[in-house]
Amino acid sequence: MSHAQPRPASAAEAGESVVPRTNLVVAVLAFGGIVVSLMQTLVIPIVPELPRLLHAPASDAAWAVTATLLAAAVATPVMGRLGDMYGKRLMLLTSLVMLVAGSVTAALSDALIPMIVGRALQGLAAGVIPLGISIMRDELSAERLGSATALMSASLGVGGALGLPAAALIADHFDWHMLFWTSAGLGAVAALLVVLLVPESKVRSGGRFDLVGALGMAAGLVCLLLAISKGADWGWRSGTTLGLLGAAVVVLLAWGFYELRARQPLVDLRTTARRQVLVTNLASVAFGFSMFAMSLVLPQLLQLPRATGYGLGQSLLDAGLVMAPAGLVMMAMAPVSALVSRTWGPKVTLMCGAVIVAAGYGLNIVLMDAVWQLVMVSCVIGAGIGFAYGAMPALIMGAVDPSETAAANSLNTLMRSIGTSTASAVAGVILAQMTTTFGSTPLPSENGFKVVMAVGAGAAVLALLVASFIPRRRVAAPAPVFEVPAAAEVEEPDRGILVRGHVRGADGVPTAGAAVTLIMLEGRQLGRSLAHADGSYTIAAPDEGTYVLIASADGCRPQATTLVIGAEPVTYDLLLSGSSGLAGAVRSADSGAPVTGAVVVVADVRGDVLATGQTDTLGEFLVADLVPGTVTVAVNSVKHRPLALPVEVAGTGITRIDVELRPGAHVRGTVRSGGAPLGDARVTLVDAAGNVVATTTTGSDGAYAFTDLDTGQYTVLATGYPPQAAGVRVAGADVEDHDIELAYPQA
Repeated sequence: MSHAQPRPASAAEAGESVVPRTNLVVAVLAFGGIVVSLMQTLVIPIVPELPRLLHAPASDAAWAVTATLLAAAVATPVMGRLGDMYGKRLMLLTSLVMLVAGSVTAALSDALIPMIVGRALQGLAAGVIPLGISIMRDELSAERLGSATALMSASLGVGGALGLPAAALIADHFDWHMLFWTSAGLGAVAALLVVLLVPESKVRSGGRFDLVGALGMAAGLVCLLLAISKGADWGWRSGTTLGLLGAAVVVLLAWGFYELRARQPLVDLRTTARRQVLVTNLASVAFGFSMFAMSLVLPQLLQLPRATGYGLGQSLLDAGLVMAPAGLVMMAMAPVSALVSRTWGPKVTLMCGAVIVAAGYGLNIVLMDAVWQLVMVSCVIGAGIGFAYGAMPALIMGAVDPSETAAANSLNTLMRSIGTSTASAVAGVILAQMTTTFGSTPLPSENGFKVVMAVGAGAAVLALLVASFIPRRRVAAPAPVFEVPAAAEVEEPDRGILVRGHVRGADGVPTAGAAVTLIMLEGRQLGRSLAHADGSYTIAAPDEGTYVLIASADGCRPQATTLVIGAEPVTYDLLLSGSSGLAGAVRSADSGAPVTGAVVVVADVRGDVLATGQTDTLGEFLVADLVPGTVTVAVNSVKHRPLALPVEVAGTGITRIDVELRPGAHVRGTVRSGGAPLGDARVTLVDAAGNVVATTTTGSDGAYAFTDLDTGQYTVLATGYPPQAAGVRVAGADVEDHDIELAYPQA
């Protein structure tokens, strides 16, 4: 079967796609995630000294840590939504600017209030990781997306593991303000690299920002996390703690009710309630808990005096060096996690991660007598966390619209943060209750540490059980039969403004089983109903306004109409005309994710084009008004190889096919002369048979690119000076930096 010719890139397109290089984009985004994680870790060495350094009581100085937690919880989903609306790169830069501003403020402070302000500003940078993952989805090819997002997701743990020894080293040899100057410097470098190398995503959701929803969510999260983080200090049964927990429940319930009725909510709870998204977020809470348990237990075990019988008497720097290999293991697990996800699906990867983490904590209960044992245990747990954190973005992105990616990933990151905050509170209570006396000082007992480790293992097992409820990865079947469920399967709406009517065919006969869908003008589905035997349907609108009503049935052409709904119930009849058509879904063969914007071309046996279509955000397409018989369906997507296949269109109704596209390779490079980029050079790609595949002209940056290539041997020919030719072999992977040097021969 032959494939369509690759589309040559113009000079402008080549410049946009080649510079910045995708490998640099991944490196810069991962560096930004590590910088944010380092920011949270660098302050650890001076936490016990903050009361003395800031001339404040210990209970007040603790707000320097709590402020970051609260600001991060609020900023993560808000920045994600703003990124979907106004640009992910813009919000990424805004987050890094907040990090730099907060770090400089803290570095210049010697009092409590400026320190709290600086730490809160630092917390506003927490959206960097979910925003980076969302940019990767928009910019990277399908085959590179899995490993890149796994690396970005794992950067939270990588930065935490590497930051502890770095923080200890700085604290031991410099003034404590240098910790914040270091954070500011790294943040400034990350922001500069983003400006130079990361492109702005063109995927936007539009709409208006839900300010009421943002304030409601902020109030609820602040109450919840404040009670969790300060409960041990205030007392878990104190009026303040119980009052905050009660307020959190009330505010979050009211917020959820408002979000369900809002036309453009901050968080689309209907999308969040999808089984794959909901279960992944619940598993993320358990994993966040399990990850932080390691960060709390191992450093304390390493630093307790050997005279206790179970402490290892290491310095803070030594403890940090023991924890550092775990961060490197997390980074190394990113491509492995992506490979497992491509082969068996991200659900299997997530469950494997849970098993590895539980096994690591089990080992820790038995092996805690030597430094090498804790190094091994931390690496095992780090490997499990790397597996799991690499799978979570894949599960989220496989279930949400591309225009909602940043908001969905931000919510998932927030779920992890809630898990870590809960772990801190639970571990603190256990270690405070299970103590032993060393001299006159009470210290956490050996059994206390083992109980915390057992709880961490239990959290990993809970994550395993929760992850087992994630739906299996859907595998497309060739030409399944399109069936309409029985009308009795759809329940009548019990609230909202009712819309009633009948669905009939062109001959006036009721169309039983016709699907009637009500959506908002921007495309979000609000309700769905199936017509009964007499053609009647009932559906509910949440509020007054303008909506779109869509009716479809097997063997009929779908109909869409704009409907203005007031305070009273509306009666509206729908008329469907019969027609043959073709519908289906286009998905990526490696990840199963829907392919958005793929072009679907239907041609007859003579090669004449009968109709064209394009897939929506769920990868679905529909081509109507086709003549029954054999047609050729060609599907093409920018990041995948084109595919063509024969399809038999039925005499009546909709014939359904599902298509899997494999990632397409590309060849990119720069034409130079004397080491400088050469513009207006003509670059031609020739296949092994001597056929010209594509041509392009370089821009001012000398860059060229050929995309959507099959495997095989090619020749790249560049002209503009005496021509130069170079062979290149495409073996399924992208070919980067295939540079060509042009020059006149020397006399």
